[in-house]
Amino acid sequence: MKRLSRKGKHVRELTGLGLAVACLAPMSAIDLAFVPSIAWAQAAQTAQGHVDVNGSVATACYGGTLTGGDTTFALGLLTDTSTGLLRKDLSAPDKVLTGAYCNLRSTLAIAATPMTAQNATATPPSGFTRSVDYTATASGWTVTPASVNTALAVNTGATQTRDSAFAGTITVSIGQFAATGGNTQVLVSDTAYRGTVTLTLSAGV
Repeated sequence: MKRLSRKGKHVRELTGLGLAVACLAPMSAIDLAFVPSIAWAQAAQTAQGHVDVNGSVATACYGGTLTGGDTTFALGLLTDTSTGLLRKDLSAPDKVLTGAYCNLRSTLAIAATPMTAQNATATPPSGFTRSVDYTATASGWTVTPASVNTALAVNTGATQTRDSAFAGTITVSIGQFAATGGNTQVLVSDTAYRGTVTLTLSAGV
């Protein structure tokens, strides 16, 4: 603190926490005779200080809520009963995930496995198959939908990236069904053909 004196006026300069305050000491009666009245207004000074307010936000991704809660693509009977071949009109309603979000850059990946006979596990004879391939697609999150074909060893489009935070709806669909080995293959009888589709939404990747 520094103190300056002149004609009974003491000016104190206080420093600390970013504050600078000027204080005026009382004036003597003889001083007042020579000071204009505006000097009284100068006695009111403003003091300012700064206190930081901070926090943090954790990385978060949520894959959404499945509309209707039904987690199964139910295709029903897979074959034409007159030929034993895979039906050409197979279809199933899309699955819709609402309320999905990531609060920074994110990656959406889709993976799938062929529909295979669960009970008839033996290797089928020539001309028969126990597996059905298909394409699974996840759209709505990235400009290019993430897509995977179970018949392919490598699916370069299965992973797609979004460069910014996003909230929206992801639609999952399946199609392009084909008997493994070709559509001239007869599917072996089984009450349960099953495959899986898996979505992975990752933050900051």
